[in-house]
Amino acid sequence: MGLAGALTLTACGGDDGGSDDSSAEPTPSVTRTADSGGGTGGSENAPADGLQGSWLTTADGKAVVLMVNGEEAALFATGGTVCSGTAKGDTEPTITLKCPTGNGDRAEGTVTSVDGKSLTVTWEGAAGEETYTKAEGGSLPPGLPTEGLGS
Repeated sequence: MGLAGALTLTACGGDDGGSDDSSAEPTPSVTRTADSGGGTGGSENAPADGLQGSWLTTADGKAVVLMVNGEEAALFATGGTVCSGTAKGDTEPTITLKCPTGNGDRAEGTVTSVDGKSLTVTWEGAAGEETYTKAEGGSLPPGLPTEGLGS
């Protein structure tokens, strides 16, 4: 919206001292269009802003990474689990994933809490409730037991 406002301000012609030039072309105005850049844009199905990013946890000795980018979600776990899907909803975001291996442990989950550092998801499958820690700057957060984890 800031860009549209700036464009509107720069598109306004100045007062040229009162000349009435009826042959002058009208200055086009800027109109707002739908955002197709992948942002949440206030859509009622878009996840809360705090859900965006990469989240890490361990389960049964395996590292689990949940990534959310806009309405897209992906989950990776050591041992070969790779799932992709969506993260939608504003007040209680729901994560829906499909895993080619048929693993339904994390196929559908509801975000029960999220802040700048942790994310809790209650999965309908065998995974149950999991709490993830946000990854910052491409590094693993402190306190994750990663020793002995293989791919």
